[in-house]
Amino acid sequence: MPPRRPAADQDLFGAPEPPPQPAQGAPAGPRPLADRLRPRTLSEVVGQDHLLGPAGALRRMLDRGALASLILWGPPGVGKTTIARLLAEEAGLRFTALSAVFSGVADLKRAFDESRLRRQNGAGTLLFVDEIHRFNRAQQDGFLPVVEDGTVVLVGATTENPSFALNGALLSRCQVMVLKRLDDAALDLLLARAEAEAGHPLPLDEPARATLRAMADGDGRYLLNLAEQLQSLPAGTPPLDVAGLSSLLAKRAALYDKDREEHYNLISALHKSLRGSDPDAALYWFARMIKGGEDPRYVARRLARFASEDVGAADPASLTLALAAWESYERLGSPEGELALAQLVLHLAAAPKSNAVYTAWKAAQMLATETGSLMPPANILNAPTKLMKSLGYGRDYAYDHDTEEGFSGANYFPEGMERTRLYRPTERGAEARVARHLERLEALREEIRAEKP
Repeated sequence: MPPRRPAADQDLFGAPEPPPQPAQGAPAGPRPLADRLRPRTLSEVVGQDHLLGPAGALRRMLDRGALASLILWGPPGVGKTTIARLLAEEAGLRFTALSAVFSGVADLKRAFDESRLRRQNGAGTLLFVDEIHRFNRAQQDGFLPVVEDGTVVLVGATTENPSFALNGALLSRCQVMVLKRLDDAALDLLLARAEAEAGHPLPLDEPARATLRAMADGDGRYLLNLAEQLQSLPAGTPPLDVAGLSSLLAKRAALYDKDREEHYNLISALHKSLRGSDPDAALYWFARMIKGGEDPRYVARRLARFASEDVGAADPASLTLALAAWESYERLGSPEGELALAQLVLHLAAAPKSNAVYTAWKAAQMLATETGSLMPPANILNAPTKLMKSLGYGRDYAYDHDTEEGFSGANYFPEGMERTRLYRPTERGAEARVARHLERLEALREEIRAEKP
């Protein structure tokens, strides 16, 4: 098998050879619109003013002449590769590119050796590593010495959360720059550039133009690819409406990976919306997860947990409804069963909230750890043998149902341990009634204690 070689524009050994020139009069090869409109200066990059504007972090680095090693974290199509190229150009560094998808240890070693040689000759290197999160931990460690001694200015690009995807040691040597998905204003500017390059407007009415932006879902490269398809329509094509555009072009799939950060972001958004009693937002995030391909059983499990953790005794029926909705989905499947989960989402969002059960359980676990193996008081222990009776098991046990109030007021904590209040019901929903009842019992307990000699 022949050894793998980097692409021509990623050659690690000096300047690449000039590409062969087309014959006299022969047309040049076609270039995609996204490539033709690639920004030539940092000022042409759209949507990242928080980094590249006059007060942006990257702009200030360049103005100081002190470009640090960076991790560019952001969704696809927001300009990570372009920004890296332009940073190298503006900082006067040789741009060398690798992709973690196609490169291995040998490629890294060659890149490091070339950078050292270039440094000896008085030149610097910006080493751009696309999809840097795909390198394993050992490969990521390989960057540490060359970043530490300044052999390269490392610029890594990733769509994954660096906190989870990258070594802590590498992160400590790099600054993380968060790139934003492109908003409507940035996408509109890209469309205007595409129209200027073509010399005519896109054949869209205004609602269809807004739909085109929505189809791109913040991805500039995808938007320009869609625009290029529209530019290929025959001259004189009347403006398309939303229906015509939708039938012609495919909507970009929403970013969602069930095994990665977006999975946790969306379930967190759903949970927080439920806790904040916002049924509309909660239903939206539930729909986002289902549309993204999430397993509804996972959502059902989390909703059942929410019913105990955040609703609790304020609405005791919520847990029963959660289990019923889960069972309904198991019986009906998708998409019919998803309606039962949607009903549960709305119920949990609208229900009164209390975490008193959750708090009490955590406190009880901590108390059990602290108190070790204390025995229950002897009077509440069963005495099935004569020996146990002789030891006082069950002696003086007060049967609560025999009392006038149905409440004996006995102590059920271990002897020598003070009563500890763990459950503190709130004044919300059904728990308010529970709170009044427990307060009354506590008063009775104090009366009974006062009457005992």
